Amino acid sequence: MLEIWQQFKQDYLIKFWNPTAAVIAAGILSAYYFGLTGTYWAVTGEFTRWGGEILQSLGVNTEEWGYYKIISLEGTIFSRIDGLMILGMFAGCIAAALWANNIGIRMPQNRIRIVQALVGGALAGFGARLAMGCNLASLFTGIPQFSLHAWFFTITTAIGSYAGVKFTLLPMFRPPLKLKKGAGQVKQSDPNQAKRRFRIGMVIFFAWAIASIYVMQAVSIKLGFAMLCGLGFGLLIERAQICFTSAFRDLWATGRAYMGKAIIYGMLIGTLCVFSYIQLGMNPKIMWAGPNAIIGGLLFGFGIVLAGGCETGWMYRAMEGQVHFMWVGVGNVVGSTLLAYWWDDLAPVLALNYEKINLLKSFGPISGLLINYGLMIACLVFIVWWEKRFIQKAKARLATA
Repeated sequence: MLEIWQQFKQDYLIKFWNPTAAVIAAGILSAYYFGLTGTYWAVTGEFTRWGGEILQSLGVNTEEWGYYKIISLEGTIFSRIDGLMILGMFAGCIAAALWANNIGIRMPQNRIRIVQALVGGALAGFGARLAMGCNLASLFTGIPQFSLHAWFFTITTAIGSYAGVKFTLLPMFRPPLKLKKGAGQVKQSDPNQAKRRFRIGMVIFFAWAIASIYVMQAVSIKLGFAMLCGLGFGLLIERAQICFTSAFRDLWATGRAYMGKAIIYGMLIGTLCVFSYIQLGMNPKIMWAGPNAIIGGLLFGFGIVLAGGCETGWMYRAMEGQVHFMWVGVGNVVGSTLLAYWWDDLAPVLALNYEKINLLKSFGPISGLLINYGLMIACLVFIVWWEKRFIQKAKARLATA
């Protein structure tokens, strides 16, 4: 029995998970999350609330800002669905990192990286909230909601990330390597430390799971389920290292399309699950399909590449102890709060005068479903084509070298 447990522990708790399977699982889980809570898996809206609450504590009356009237500042992080779900994500990320002994403070190697983290994080946060969602609400969970704005955001995020790749290849972002004595030595891990961390990870996992069940029974089924789903999302993104930045950046920089294809597979399955809930009477989350989604996507795509991580990416890396990504998170909160401050000036021109277009209502349920699937398959075909083209060009360069 002990041998079976040790094998299970090694294969499923310590080793990294298959990204494709994990993203598909995230797509299914996010659909159930929508069905049982009435909202989708999203994070930057809550980050914006955090910024508003910090300003309120400093005496600023943010409740009168138009953006906070849309997303609401009611309650606290412990009483909002998004707030408890995000806390669950942090718990899941920490537990998973401890299981694998993949945790420890790691400082940025150069000061320019901190600047990149703050500026890129702020651009990404600003762009995400301008478009009413990040790589989750305006892409991975936004497209399955059949909102046209998510397609505007996704396409322009790809364009913005391409520009970001070109920009970050400039010499200023490639400081000379500093050789340190002993830098090539491999540090031996302490087996006892790994065991202690694994046990702590299990304590965090079970404590949060038990707390989730308690909240379901004693407080609110929705809040408890949000806590439980957050735990699942956290485990998935850390163990499978799910980062949307790498999906875009790797495609443009190295031709590697593995994560990009995995994300599309997850959306293909998640879309059908969400469609089922909508047909049962759930209201999809539809946002303005205006210049806000286009400009927001460009800023977000450029920002995540400059920062080195998206909203899910910085969350699990920060919980692993990578200080650079903690600064990305700070930048996200700052950027999203700045958007909330300027929303009343920007919204009439960029968002509010444009329609919220639901593909299912505009084209009918079956046609809308087929259009959504057609667009996702077109993206998949493009990714496969780009990957093959990139590899062929690389081989041609090697042959002529």
